Amino acid sequence: MQQQDMKQEPTVFIIDDDEAVRDSLKMLMKSVGQAVETFSAPAEFLEVYDENRPGCIVLDIRMPGMSGLELQSKLNEMHCILPIIFITGHGDVPMAVQAIKDGAMNFIQKPFRDQELLDLINDALKLDTQQRRELLEHKEILRRLSTLTDREREVLHHVVEGKANKVIAADINLSQRTVEIHRSRVMEKMGTKSLAHLVRQVMQVKEHLDGEFNFKI
Repeated sequence: MQQQDMKQEPTVFIIDDDEAVRDSLKMLMKSVGQAVETFSAPAEFLEVYDENRPGCIVLDIRMPGMSGLELQSKLNEMHCILPIIFITGHGDVPMAVQAIKDGAMNFIQKPFRDQELLDLINDALKLDTQQRRELLEHKEILRRLSTLTDREREVLHHVVEGKANKVIAADINLSQRTVEIHRSRVMEKMGTKSLAHLVRQVMQVKEHLDGEFNFKI
């Protein structure tokens, strides 16, 4: 995900096999100045799906061929972060509840009020913006971590554990002054001036480190 992706206009992707529904929702989106694209089947959407495009998905839960739930499962496998709002009939509520457990943001039952759907879409677009910003922040932290030398990473490991410079020096057999120099370089490379911020950065990306560090707080 590139920095300029945050500047792209978010798009509402409507996926429904009912042409009348697609046309109606498309007109609704355009009436409020919202960028929109419609698809008659999940396969059509998958052909043009781009993980870098912001927005959200409004998805019919029942469709011939690949259902909305099956598309959701496929998108989960692809690590898609676009929030999904399911359109459901009365008898589809149990499936919609399961969809939410699997990561969908919400569902709306037919018939629904236009404003009700617009409110859900507005919340979904805000969530997508927030998630993409967090991903960019995580990517930048990981990039900064990659610039550290092996020794600086070792010092960082001990710093995040809350150890004083004197203790770190004894643990890794260096002089306290050398540890202070490494610690200063770590802070500079990570773009932070406080220990609290440094620890927060590491914890933000802890799950993305793939066991490279065994940080403990």
